[in-house]
Amino acid sequence: MSLPHDTSGLPVTHLNQPAPAIRSVLVALMLAIFLGALDQTIVAVSLPAISAQFNDVELLAWVISGYMVAMTVATPVYGKLGDLYGRRRMILFGTSLFTLASLFCGMAQSMEQLVLARILQGIGAGGMVSVSQAIIGDIVPPRERGRYQGYFSGMYALASVLGPVLGGVMTEYVSWRWVFWINLPLGLFSCAYIQIKLAGLPIPKRTPVIDYLGTLLMILGLGSLLLSITQLGQGHHLVDPQVCGLFALAVLALMVFVWHERRFREPLLPMKLFTVPAAVLSWLAVFFTAFQSIGLSVIMPLRFQTVTGAGADSAALHLLPLAIGMPIGAFYGGRRTSQTGRYKPIILAGAAILPFAIVAAAYSPPDNAWASGVFMLMIGCACGLQFPTSLVGAQNAVQPRDIGVATSTLALFRSLGGAVGVACLSALLLAMLQGLNLPSNHTGGNALLSSLNTSAGAAQAPLRIELSLIFRHLLLASAVISLAGLAVAIALPDKLLRGRE
Repeated sequence: MSLPHDTSGLPVTHLNQPAPAIRSVLVALMLAIFLGALDQTIVAVSLPAISAQFNDVELLAWVISGYMVAMTVATPVYGKLGDLYGRRRMILFGTSLFTLASLFCGMAQSMEQLVLARILQGIGAGGMVSVSQAIIGDIVPPRERGRYQGYFSGMYALASVLGPVLGGVMTEYVSWRWVFWINLPLGLFSCAYIQIKLAGLPIPKRTPVIDYLGTLLMILGLGSLLLSITQLGQGHHLVDPQVCGLFALAVLALMVFVWHERRFREPLLPMKLFTVPAAVLSWLAVFFTAFQSIGLSVIMPLRFQTVTGAGADSAALHLLPLAIGMPIGAFYGGRRTSQTGRYKPIILAGAAILPFAIVAAAYSPPDNAWASGVFMLMIGCACGLQFPTSLVGAQNAVQPRDIGVATSTLALFRSLGGAVGVACLSALLLAMLQGLNLPSNHTGGNALLSSLNTSAGAAQAPLRIELSLIFRHLLLASAVISLAGLAVAIALPDKLLRGRE
């Protein structure tokens, strides 16, 4: 496929390309996104087997957290490098690194080696996901982008459903190492397919200037911020010296980063983008949407397990309506955005539905599968309406030469929203559990489940009633936070998308 480009070497965004060429590019990008998203969920069910083999629980949480932190920090770097060196190079590098790191994960002989390999894997995944979305921004005009981004949201949902199932089957019947080795044939095929189908993507004709200091400051600032947030979600107190130190380092590094970026000739993250209201509000809309979707995906299974006594397999099925609702909302929102040429009404509709659906879920009995499923489906649809449409809004608000940075910044806000959501809801749950008289000295997570399982039958009933009230209050707090997302959606400018009239 050959794409026309202007004097700067950046593609001209229109849909005059042959339909088969667009479809080939779409398939290549969806493969990359599916691989990156799959490894966020496929590993979780293998953690008990990994812990048992290495006899190490201290670093176990970082098998997932290390991947997420590395992926989040790498995302904006790939966006800028894609603008400078071409997106095909960056997505090939990310996919290759991801595949190689998957081999190292499967060969790990200690928990330290596994965490290190997972960090490398996350760095690769950051390029696969963010650059894929930026390429669509290059070759498709904003008015048509909604339906394509809807396909990508469908891949996220498919990965969230298939991940736990595939991970459980391979861990149970083969080995946890195959959770990583399955990426080898998929990654090699993706590299070959991308190499062929994206051969026509142009390489920018401007001389690249690398912002090394800005890159270092961003990695240091975002890495420290995400580490402090992760530790809060794992039960550390806000006044712990380690948490305070990481947070102070994050604030200092990010302040110096902003000062540096304002003065550098070719900044990693142009500060001028933060003066574009439509772009900033689109990023914030994604932040609050990810806060709810990812935070609730962690809290709701725990609510189901603790209140009803169901097993982990039933809790995973409890999330299916959420996973099904997201592509439904994304597909409808994308098609409607293409038809009307406006993205604000779709984002506003999702933001208005979300608090109502969360409140309804809070008051629905956890053991009522139908009622709970309906409201989880509504939450998924509300999030699906906002994710791809916000991306379209952000890309439409900036110049074509800044699409890569705008896209990667949105992915950064999405990851930050998820991390903050999990940390805030987990920390709030831990604070509420302090008043319970649990049989264990620890609260939260697996310790909470262990306490329930070791309690006598007569003692479990009142404890489960108290837990039901605690989770109701937690969901109501989440609904209040979602009102901030509604305020952002109301403040969005109602602009017509560039593209076909």
